[in-house]
Amino acid sequence: MPTAPRSLRLAATAAGLLLASSTTVTAHAAPVPAPAPAAHAAPRAAADWSAPLSTRGRYIVDSRGDRFRLRAANWDGAQGSYNGSGDVDDPASHHAGQNAHDIPLGLDRVPIARLLADFRELGVNTIRLPFSGELVHRTTPVPDAAVTANPQLRGRTPLQVYDAVVDALSQAGFAVILNNHTNTSRWCCGIDGNERWNSGRSTEQWADDWVFMARRYASVPGVVGADLYNEVRRDILDDPNWGLGDAHDWYAAARTAGDRILTEANPALLIVIEGINWTGVPVDGLPHGRPQLTPVRTLSHTLVDSHKLVYSAHFYGYTGPRHSGATGIGETHDARYQDLSRDELNAALTDEAFFVEESGRHYTAPVWISEFGAGAGETNPATRAWFGNITDYFTDHDADFAYWPLVGFEGHDDWALLRYDEGGRRSGLLDSGDWRAPAWRHLMDAPGRSGPVAAADVWKMLDTGHGDAVESLRVRSTGDWDAGAYKAACPDGLRLAGLSHTGGRGLCADAGAAGLRAADGAQSVVKDERFVSGGDWASGYTKLQCPSGAFLIGYSLRGERVSAALCAPGRPALGGGGRTVWFDRSDNRPPDGAGGEFAEGAYKGQCAVDEYAAGIAFTTRLGARQGPAALLCRTLPQAGVSRGR
Repeated sequence: MPTAPRSLRLAATAAGLLLASSTTVTAHAAPVPAPAPAAHAAPRAAADWSAPLSTRGRYIVDSRGDRFRLRAANWDGAQGSYNGSGDVDDPASHHAGQNAHDIPLGLDRVPIARLLADFRELGVNTIRLPFSGELVHRTTPVPDAAVTANPQLRGRTPLQVYDAVVDALSQAGFAVILNNHTNTSRWCCGIDGNERWNSGRSTEQWADDWVFMARRYASVPGVVGADLYNEVRRDILDDPNWGLGDAHDWYAAARTAGDRILTEANPALLIVIEGINWTGVPVDGLPHGRPQLTPVRTLSHTLVDSHKLVYSAHFYGYTGPRHSGATGIGETHDARYQDLSRDELNAALTDEAFFVEESGRHYTAPVWISEFGAGAGETNPATRAWFGNITDYFTDHDADFAYWPLVGFEGHDDWALLRYDEGGRRSGLLDSGDWRAPAWRHLMDAPGRSGPVAAADVWKMLDTGHGDAVESLRVRSTGDWDAGAYKAACPDGLRLAGLSHTGGRGLCADAGAAGLRAADGAQSVVKDERFVSGGDWASGYTKLQCPSGAFLIGYSLRGERVSAALCAPGRPALGGGGRTVWFDRSDNRPPDGAGGEFAEGAYKGQCAVDEYAAGIAFTTRLGARQGPAALLCRTLPQAGVSRGR
């Protein structure tokens, strides 16, 4: 979240650190009165997409498999605008002097139908719609003055107004991505109680709120995604982390919430996971920086649906890879993004975010830059050049994006694409003379990938470093298949392709054979050598081999020691020649590196794309590490296996 006052907020933050289908059917938690007919009917967005959305490799696709590019903007307000001090009823106490009343901005000035018509004129097809955790639980109606231009919304709570906005957007043909932006209804993003998803509430409460919201809009076809939390960052004392398994582990929390949304609320939603926005103390000589998505290289997410994950990052000119964005206190000598040359900026964007779109890796996913922007009144040549450079990069890379913000008040927030005065008169990007317009039009109008997107090979990582990683719905339905052990199972449709000797990592794939598993849902938990056949493929080692015609889909560990192999029967006849892939003393992976580095710092083994894993071998010798040491890899059948979606 930008705008000029943000520098002041970040300075305060630093000081604190130093001191210490097409028919809309609404489904709401409570009945809401139907809005009165609007005098200005909003045009429906072009019928060029069909919900739900999913992913194929680096692309988002609609239900027909056609590419759907997120050309989006942020309609903020429902996340809160109060700055945290002063009279909450005084607009001067709110961001940019704009009291949003905890609902999307502009409803006091413009009928919602005309707002949506203006959005369509901008060319956006998707709205990122922030909300606060506090909004979910508020029961007090908004004041009548907050909805002057939309009197049909009088008497509604902030959440009920949010309902009406969601419904209107969906009915007008926009895709809507819900975004839990803040915990409290206080403006973000400094030391403000909104630093982490669980600041002031537990991870369980946060996930519960998400399940509630996802269920609430499950019948609204325009609601296509859940953006889990905004700009996860350090508070006064502690950093968030990516994979340490503690209460500040954003990697684990996001996986938990994402899986709960998909299994308990709405399996159709995209799950959007932002990188980490800031760690460390912004002082020269002390560790600090903006990790963004860089941790994904070595620890990526696997959800119960392998076609629902989208990664996200934010870029503003006044921030930088190691610059907080502050001026004065909290400002370091690190470069801001707007200080970088065009080539340097491109390299930073690739390194911090867009590497994720590389094909054939465990982390491959669409990347959505869900916030970027600049002010209409900006005169700094460096900022203007940055805006042109970053929109050129988005154009060249056919990127998904969302501008911040979409709506603001004239004379208050010149970052907004559309500004409205008290009489509802519009100004902004659609007017002549806005310096941002050429870059915006170039970004919106440049041709990109469209039409059908072919199915892509899926590679996914399993990690049992701090608990279970059972991402198969079929396996989950059978209960605890190895009590007391850390268990991992590939998402349905994928098979186990690789293992690490230490660290508990696994690699899943559908490359070469999607739809390999028989439809009956059977599985075998193998804890001894009863199914070993075809010769001693790992002499002197304990071998857990799948029954004839079955393949590996999971594994379990007790400490470092292998505890069990989880096998599923193949739909086609499985057999084929076998070979032993050893990896207890070195890496043993295919030369093409398919799937990528899934267990950095550990020895690992992997079957080839035209093979399936049918067994795990390990040693029980005293003093030896008893993790996986070898895989039995067998040749896949050449026919009879579908490619999958």
